[in-house]
Amino acid sequence: MWISYWTIVRKELVRLFRIWSQTLLPPVVTTGLYFLIFGKFIGSQVRPIDGITYMQFIVPGLVLMAAINSAFMNTAFSFYSSKFQKTIEEVIVSPTPHLVIVLGHITGGILRALITAFLVMGLALFFTHLTIHSLLITFVFILLTAFLFSLAGLMNGVFADSFDSVSIVPTFVLTPLTYLGGVFYSVTLLPGIWRTLSHWNPVLYMVDGFRYGMLGISDTNITLSFCILLSLVLVL
Repeated sequence: MWISYWTIVRKELVRLFRIWSQTLLPPVVTTGLYFLIFGKFIGSQVRPIDGITYMQFIVPGLVLMAAINSAFMNTAFSFYSSKFQKTIEEVIVSPTPHLVIVLGHITGGILRALITAFLVMGLALFFTHLTIHSLLITFVFILLTAFLFSLAGLMNGVFADSFDSVSIVPTFVLTPLTYLGGVFYSVTLLPGIWRTLSHWNPVLYMVDGFRYGMLGISDTNITLSFCILLSLVLVL
């Protein structure tokens, strides 16, 4: 079991670093532009939020957004590529249990998400200083979020019938949810109806929990955010 699991994980890691210009570089460059435009240029004109500069405020959200996209895209494209090339059949006919196959791909997605988040945090140091309010809460939220979207990406890869099908969910689901999930703003600043709608967005609780772990500020109840995130993981 361990050999099977480690073989799948190793394959995912080799793929990740072999095409690093497609897997690791794009999120770093994109996030760097967000830091420069929203944090440096626009953020310098925005008043502090709960005593935190706007640049510091958006760092946790941008880190988590990069991790979400990396976790989802890794498992979705990796599994669908295995289907497309029919290499997944070689794994399925082996005595490897389905659970091990799933966990192997999920681990690959989590590792890519964590590596991407680490790189983005390193980039953020060029723009502002970082603080960690609670290392445990920070790690738990980013780990569970990466786990959740790795599962979602795997489901997408399983049911996708073309490479275009793999791109539909990130374009029309992930992007709106993350952009409207409190990455660039505090939901307390929104008018009534939009604030209510924002609380139906599950990404808000992930971003808010991760931001609390880093900065110690939150728009939602941290216990509620953790319960929602854990429930979504269990459902998927």
